[in-house]
Amino acid sequence: MAQKYRTILLFGRPGAGKGTIGKTLGSIPGFFHLAMGDAFRNLDTTTPLGKVFREYSSRGELVPDDATVQLWHVTVEAKIAAHLYRPDTDLLILDGVPRNVEQNEIMREYVDVQKGVHLVCTDEPALMERLQRRALTEGRYDDASEEVIRRRWDVYARETRPIRGCYPREIIREVDAMGHPARVVHDVLEHLLPLLESA
Repeated sequence: MAQKYRTILLFGRPGAGKGTIGKTLGSIPGFFHLAMGDAFRNLDTTTPLGKVFREYSSRGELVPDDATVQLWHVTVEAKIAAHLYRPDTDLLILDGVPRNVEQNEIMREYVDVQKGVHLVCTDEPALMERLQRRALTEGRYDDASEEVIRRRWDVYARETRPIRGCYPREIIREVDAMGHPARVVHDVLEHLLPLLESA
């Protein structure tokens, strides 16, 4: 069996800052950040896998979990082939995948989850404002709706949050995500540096 990737999972409901924190960590030697959203956006829809995604998305349906994990794995292998990700030395930081317990189970074949970081947001009005501001600056006007945001939070609570229960409590660390981004990165690194230094 192939070597499993040493992996960090980022958790947190939409707006918690997973993308921002993941990208910042990914700029530090020894970490490699992979955002599933980027993999979806860069997917070549003329490939067999791309056609599967196009078929489901054109019907407004969710892509099956096995195809999503397949896309994730193809993306990881491409990053290895391009020498951007070195599994022997780098910790893989995952953002946006696994999205549910089923994907998590499929991915166990490939990943050795060494730590989970839960970005906690207790100030809901501030989190709502953060998401609405981001939607407007990125031109995603539909995402600025409070109804849409609350629906996304509900999906996260129903589908993604239960993944945390799949791992021992001692490997999941909670970090307050509502502070300055530099403070959040600092607090996340406190939990991850021992893994980096023991690599």
